[in-house]
Amino acid sequence: MADTTVSPAQPEGLRLTRTLRIGRIEPGSVEEARLRELWEARPGWRGWLSTVDHKTIGLRYLVTAFVFLLAGGIEALLMRVQLARPNATLLTPEQYNQLFTMHGVTMIFLYALPVLSGFSNYLWPLILGARDMAFPRLNAFSYWVFVFAGLFLYASFPLGEAPNAGWFNYAPLSGLEYDTGPNIDVYALGMVLLGISTTVGSINFVVTLLRMRAPGMSLDRMPVLVWGTLTASCANLLAVPSVSLAFFMLWLDRRVGTHFFDVLNGGRPLLWQHLFWIFAHPWVYAVVLPAMGIVSDALPVFCRRPLVGYGPVALSTVATMLVGFVVWIHHMFATGIPALALSFFGAASMVISVPSAVATFAWIATIWTGRPVMRVPFLFFAGFVFLFVVGGVSGVMTAAVPFDWQLTDTYFVVAHLHYVLLGINVFPVIGGIYFWFPKFTGRMMSERLGKIGFWVMFIGFNVAFFPMHIAGLLGMPRRIYTYPADMGWNTVNLVTSLGSFVFVFAFGVLIFLVDLLYSVRRGAIAGDNPWDAPTLEWSVSSPPPPYNFAVLPFVASRHPLWEGRLGEETAGEAPRRRSRLDEGFLLGEGREALGTTALEGQPDVILKMPGDSYAPFWLGLFAMLVFAGLVLRAELFTAAMLLACAITIVVWLWPERALLQREPQTVSETGD
Repeated sequence: MADTTVSPAQPEGLRLTRTLRIGRIEPGSVEEARLRELWEARPGWRGWLSTVDHKTIGLRYLVTAFVFLLAGGIEALLMRVQLARPNATLLTPEQYNQLFTMHGVTMIFLYALPVLSGFSNYLWPLILGARDMAFPRLNAFSYWVFVFAGLFLYASFPLGEAPNAGWFNYAPLSGLEYDTGPNIDVYALGMVLLGISTTVGSINFVVTLLRMRAPGMSLDRMPVLVWGTLTASCANLLAVPSVSLAFFMLWLDRRVGTHFFDVLNGGRPLLWQHLFWIFAHPWVYAVVLPAMGIVSDALPVFCRRPLVGYGPVALSTVATMLVGFVVWIHHMFATGIPALALSFFGAASMVISVPSAVATFAWIATIWTGRPVMRVPFLFFAGFVFLFVVGGVSGVMTAAVPFDWQLTDTYFVVAHLHYVLLGINVFPVIGGIYFWFPKFTGRMMSERLGKIGFWVMFIGFNVAFFPMHIAGLLGMPRRIYTYPADMGWNTVNLVTSLGSFVFVFAFGVLIFLVDLLYSVRRGAIAGDNPWDAPTLEWSVSSPPPPYNFAVLPFVASRHPLWEGRLGEETAGEAPRRRSRLDEGFLLGEGREALGTTALEGQPDVILKMPGDSYAPFWLGLFAMLVFAGLVLRAELFTAAMLLACAITIVVWLWPERALLQREPQTVSETGD
């Protein structure tokens, strides 16, 4: 091992200079054992509750999101039984309203984004060449709040008081004069609680991207998955406050006596739609862009070439979200908004298809110019491209104002919504699980079962949801729990219900789950890089060690594991530098990570990372109990839980003994 002195200018004497070793650590060595001891969680239930390891949190996100996916799927199947034949009586109108609302809440808020957060939590530090997320305890807190928010919402089901005004929850129908029970209060406060999880998680992703990349990983060398999650996280920081404010104002109207949405007392019901959709439309892209990033990074691996048009795809990711903030009114074309506004937002809704088309052409060109290998992940990614085009085209159709006036409250929009939020999300997610499952577990999933499951799901998905377009064109309205026999909708509803049962859920998802559960224990041993992929996460063992990287690698290209075959060069540098993955900064004086500059990714600061803590779990639990007290109107209980939250925050922030003896240290590389 060689010693290298790193000695930048010290800002006003507040930071220390430290001599760091640059070299390598051999597996099984004393140094490696020391790192493992520093980063590994405690065994047993104590470690389970207190861990802040991003890999454990990422897997928990994935598992929990899939549990909610199954719950939302069961709710959908019950509704499809009700709608399979006319004049059915399986569900009462109130039961249907609760199922319909919770299905939307579950699939959109409790599954679609959290499952992508699971991928990003697990993969980001590995892809970026870091040891953990920027704020490990905040990461754990984000997960626990997500879990408790879901439990908070679902606890209303056994009491028969689940949210019942639709996932869009339009005022004034969600006001106290139309719904006197606690149903809407549960939804309003549950969404505020869930917004806390989303916000702190987004902050963590943004700071991790800006300060935790491997040395040499400039912005133009980041994987597209990172661009997708970064863009979604920035959007969440702007959009989530809008919907949290809307739900809080609604709760105030219902329980305090304000009149934000009460037209008889000077309120504006249309204000609800503006606040809700200025959040909900960017949210659509927040649950799509990271999924598109999964495809953009994993699809080229099976085409045996880099992604065509990396730069345009990264720019289109950002452009999609920017334009996404100016199209929310296309959900409100039928509300009497002036024609000039309709023209502007209709045009913006069509323009947003341009950056999406850029990504689509990049994927097709990558397949066309590559040498595709028909493995299971590739099939799911290719199926996603087809569904993406179908969902995108139907979305552009509804951007035409006269067309939207005819179909805005019909099943045509339901079909579009499912292609966008389910097809464009679920297929990349399952493909991503097949792709990164070897990294998660060290084992491979079954190719045979995977291919059977793909074709059953792909055919079944289109059988289930494409006929909804036809039902909408035939005039079937959304949000009805039954219909007369003479409306001409019998056949399309029966086909949709059969597709949902026989293919999408009962067989397709079941095959995937059987394959998943079997492969965890009995799958073939994978090796470190079974797909011959080019990114940093495949440079470490499978599954990764607790510390991720024994030495922090140096990156000199976009595809560090493919440099030998691609001959990638770093612009402006001669002679060419190679990425060095087996030697780099050796940080072992406690739980340490390396901070780098925001743009170029140059070493900048040594970060002392916090250890495991119970505080995130308890703070999440107490926060949920605060909201439960508000629903139950138990003032003393609510005050007690607020005090418990304050005490937990103090415990959380109390400095660790080891950190009290150290000062922040700045580093910069002077030579290697």
